Amino acid sequence: MCFGTSGVRGLAVEMNPELCFAYTLAFLQVISVKPGTRLAIAMDLRPSSAAIAASCAEAAHYAGIDVEFCGTIPTPALACYTQMLGIPGMMVTGSHIPFDRNGIKFYGPTGEITKSQEVAISTAIISVPQYFPINLLPTLDPAASEFYMERYLDFFPPKSLSGMRLALYEHSSVARDILRNILVALGAEVISLGRTDEFVPIDTEAVSEVDIRQARLWAAEIGFDAILSTDGDADRPLIGDEHGQWLRGDIVGMLCAQYLGVKTVVAPVNCNTAIELSGAFLNVARTRIGSPYVIEKMQQMIASGLPNVAGFEANGGFLLGSTIEKEGRILSPLLTRDAAIPILSLLVMAKKQGCKLSELTRDLPARYTASDRLRSFPPEVSRQILFDLAASRAAISELLGTIVGQPIGMDQTDGLRIFMEKGEIVHFRPSGNAPELRCYTEAESQERANWLAQACLRLIHEASNPIANTHQTQNIN
Repeated sequence: MCFGTSGVRGLAVEMNPELCFAYTLAFLQVISVKPGTRLAIAMDLRPSSAAIAASCAEAAHYAGIDVEFCGTIPTPALACYTQMLGIPGMMVTGSHIPFDRNGIKFYGPTGEITKSQEVAISTAIISVPQYFPINLLPTLDPAASEFYMERYLDFFPPKSLSGMRLALYEHSSVARDILRNILVALGAEVISLGRTDEFVPIDTEAVSEVDIRQARLWAAEIGFDAILSTDGDADRPLIGDEHGQWLRGDIVGMLCAQYLGVKTVVAPVNCNTAIELSGAFLNVARTRIGSPYVIEKMQQMIASGLPNVAGFEANGGFLLGSTIEKEGRILSPLLTRDAAIPILSLLVMAKKQGCKLSELTRDLPARYTASDRLRSFPPEVSRQILFDLAASRAAISELLGTIVGQPIGMDQTDGLRIFMEKGEIVHFRPSGNAPELRCYTEAESQERANWLAQACLRLIHEASNPIANTHQTQNIN
């Protein structure tokens, strides 16, 4: 088990009652929760989530903490609820990673835990009982789900989606019911697609070829104004236009920020440079990849008095740092990734402008991003390759020069981001929560960006064989 960019994660079979018990007690100890305090617990639809949530609840009871079980709800719904009540929360979810893994996200009374608190939890010394009781989930309390729905039904005008025909790719998203209810309440016709009882790991940052083809097929077969989905715990949106073309997450974030009237934007280094080139925002700040870094920078900018602060990531997750007022309606801050606000904002934006969803991007600079990944790629191999490339521009030229030309600069804020002579960008980064190497690219066409991501990873994979063999030999020795 280890902390990644968002929560602690590991193989589901290794998240036994003792380990979950220990992490819960460590979390409560680090944030100084006193007996009698309330703790909200929720979970996603992974097959292993119920047992983990039950173990967390038993640990809280053992520590004298009252547990409010919120059921299967989106991560931002839990975060919104705990923020409103000023209580801690735990979300059992592995987000978008494969079903055989799982994890826990931790929320203090004021929001996501910090990186320093992650370290404190990981190194905490706690005592667990010798024997563990039978794990039973507490009685469900629907208050968090209802509060989350009201948040958006109070902000967006009644019937603001009236006349829209929306396809909801439900798969195993924990938001599939609550998102449908919100869309219907706002007047949309909703078509349910692809619901499954088996967990499907949807990565909104690297959409699979299967989901790309399926969305286009659905568009041709049934017709709709948009196709909508989320990742497993619904803190990242997946939005497709009337043609079934999925929109990139950073473009979704830009459009959402424009609709809300955001003036100050915080985004990780891997997001599209159209953010700056568009001239739509007064202030733009870049961070390392991961919501804790985005939140930290947002808080600094809020403290400095900058107006209307929001953040978003390349995966589409949107974080609201300031209160937004629009047409006399108020949307309160929510400093955690959310999928509902960008989905609803883009739909209402298209409806108000009287245009197709695909037309929302027509005024943006012609900069396109893509991402892909090498799965089951040893982290130590990733680190060695990136170290060698960062040490020598000649090494970059030797590896990538035939497809992208010569490098003119690099940024090591998070991974290795390489700027090429023709204005293209290639960014390599080991995943923070899985044995994967990710590649982000930027170019002047979507086709070129897509091709670059695949071609660069292919070259990395070919170059990795000698290094992988060396590491294997070292491990044997």
